[in-house]
Amino acid sequence: MNIKYVFSGHESFPCKSLWLKKGYDFINNNYKFNSPDSVVQLGVGKNMVASIKFWMRVFGITIDDELTDIADYIFDDVNGVDPYIEDLGTLWLLHYLLVSSGEATLYNWLFLNIQKERKQFDRSQVLHYVKRRMIEVGRVKAYNENTTKKDIGVLLQSYVTPVRAHSFEDYSSLLMDLNLLVLNEDGKTYEFNIEGKRNVTPEIFMYAIIKMKGEEMSVPYDTLQDIGLIFCMNNDEIINTIQVLVEKFQDYINYSDIAGIRQIQFTKELKAKVVLDKYYSHGNI
Repeated sequence: MNIKYVFSGHESFPCKSLWLKKGYDFINNNYKFNSPDSVVQLGVGKNMVASIKFWMRVFGITIDDELTDIADYIFDDVNGVDPYIEDLGTLWLLHYLLVSSGEATLYNWLFLNIQKERKQFDRSQVLHYVKRRMIEVGRVKAYNENTTKKDIGVLLQSYVTPVRAHSFEDYSSLLMDLNLLVLNEDGKTYEFNIEGKRNVTPEIFMYAIIKMKGEEMSVPYDTLQDIGLIFCMNNDEIINTIQVLVEKFQDYINYSDIAGIRQIQFTKELKAKVVLDKYYSHGNI
């Protein structure tokens, strides 16, 4: 399988709060990103047009510039559950989609791999990690230091609340409210905000379980820990979330810890969309 390694395309802009909705409406109205009037229709500069197109793809809102089912589910003006991303659960969902999509390499590596090695990091450590991984996969010729530095900068802008903002725009990054990454007092190092972040929405954790388990009916604890890494959760938070899910979805799952083997077992099929419906309708399934 030819794995893509993507460290560019955002034109050095983090995804702004309303860009995904703006991009969704743009495509839904049959406009094309490569059309001459895309700048006018989107109301942004040429580089921002390219950036919006990039973020639509890496968040899983488009595939080959066509809207996906999750795009319609969230952003449709009539039936969308949260078109203007006002619900914290939608931010958690979008964060999961970004990290797991495989379209934005650095985001996946930071949360799932670098976080396993260290809870604090600086930009140079992330840069060295990327170079090392590209060497390991035999793609060192595709590694560009300046491009990677820009990608690291955009990722940090996406998640880290600025200490000294120059304008309101500095606070407009879509995922900043999750508080997943923080800048330390030294002004140079960052850390994964395990204890101080916003609370993870249990149903979005369950959505991630269903997506990551595939066709399997049992989910080993290693997989649950990987999901925990995506959401910067400690072990206690993972266990507590699982307990909440077992209660919420008692007709579908149980959790066992026998002889040191911990896993979630699905007793019958549960669709990811059903889980989202339960959350957004605040009802039962």
